[in-house]
Amino acid sequence: MTEFNMQFPSRIANDTGSFLHWTEKHRPQKFEEIKAQDTALQQIKKFIEEFNLGKLTKKSKKALVLHGPPGTGKTTIAHVIAKETNSEIFELNASDFRNKAKIQEILKPAIEQKSLIKKNKIILVDEADGISGYYDRGGIKELLDLITYSQYPVIITANDIWAKKLRNLRTKSELIQINEINYNIIKEVLFEILKKENLFLEYDLVTKIAVNAKGDLRAAINDLQTFSKTKDISAAIDQRNKEQSIFDVLKKVFKTKPTNDLLGEYDSVHMSIDEIILWVEENIPAEYQGEELAKAYEALSKVDLFKGRIYKQQYWRFLVYENIFLSYGISAAKKTVKTNFTNYKKPTRILKIWLNNQRTAKRKSIAQKYAQLVHVGGKRAMQEFPIIKQIIRSNSKIQKELRLNEEEVEYLNKF
Repeated sequence: MTEFNMQFPSRIANDTGSFLHWTEKHRPQKFEEIKAQDTALQQIKKFIEEFNLGKLTKKSKKALVLHGPPGTGKTTIAHVIAKETNSEIFELNASDFRNKAKIQEILKPAIEQKSLIKKNKIILVDEADGISGYYDRGGIKELLDLITYSQYPVIITANDIWAKKLRNLRTKSELIQINEINYNIIKEVLFEILKKENLFLEYDLVTKIAVNAKGDLRAAINDLQTFSKTKDISAAIDQRNKEQSIFDVLKKVFKTKPTNDLLGEYDSVHMSIDEIILWVEENIPAEYQGEELAKAYEALSKVDLFKGRIYKQQYWRFLVYENIFLSYGISAAKKTVKTNFTNYKKPTRILKIWLNNQRTAKRKSIAQKYAQLVHVGGKRAMQEFPIIKQIIRSNSKIQKELRLNEEEVEYLNKF
């Protein structure tokens, strides 16, 4: 059973006090910060410059497709291009192309109106692999129309541009290969991040993380961050493998026909059942709408019901029912098999629970220090903490006498 704290992102405070994954915190902001893609960058810059200057001919292609393996920086490159060319970026995802009427409503103002805040505009279509190939439901046809009528350059990202359904897209777009990143370059990036984070790790360890990422820079950075938290390289790499595994299972539960084979799918995911429930809960709204959404949540509520009975009454035989509703029950909520692409997300409640635990820990530590100083019980100090907090917050002498650390003082001032 995996403990929850193995899943929490590391605590990283930026200047606004928020918490960021290192992939976001250290995302490149300039051309020179993008590694190993010099040829691609030159092609992209040339295309955007010619488009904005009106130098494209009738035979010129009006869209770029950045294609390559996951984690190589395709989406990041598009955002950097926008910043470097003073362009507003209008971003669309594969899921936006599900409904033909909706996409028309979204796209019309995007491709016709000038940016109010920037000199230029770029239309970014992310993860084109997930766009439906069916013309009657919106999808590739809508994307091709967007390319034809857009007054602004269109940048598209895809992992596999050679998929059959993307054949027409290939003919209308200029293809730019985003290369898999050599482990030596990944290693350099990891050391740069460690330097910025004021951390030190052994050379061989960073090399191992870089090699195990297999050209996926994003995965390497995630592994590095996980290791900085757990100090366990196997846990860092296992964490990434577990996330890939839960993505595969969610895809089967949400998209395929409900069969008895689904009942054992969660056994392959090395997560606690509580954690799996959070993943399912987070992603139900991304996959289901309307009546399907209601049925899925009804199944999830029954999971929670049996979970409560197991914990309160120790009726462990109810685990089988919990698993049935979490797999077959959620799957049976849909009316038809789903072929669209869905970008499943990590549960936000995990982060919220972790942050709450951190606040509770600080409250307890402050209350214990206060209880020792004034010779009262720790339980009483916790009960009277709202009053105690006000007293300590307004008196720096008491803070020094209690020997509060910086995080405890920050907690008092913030909450």
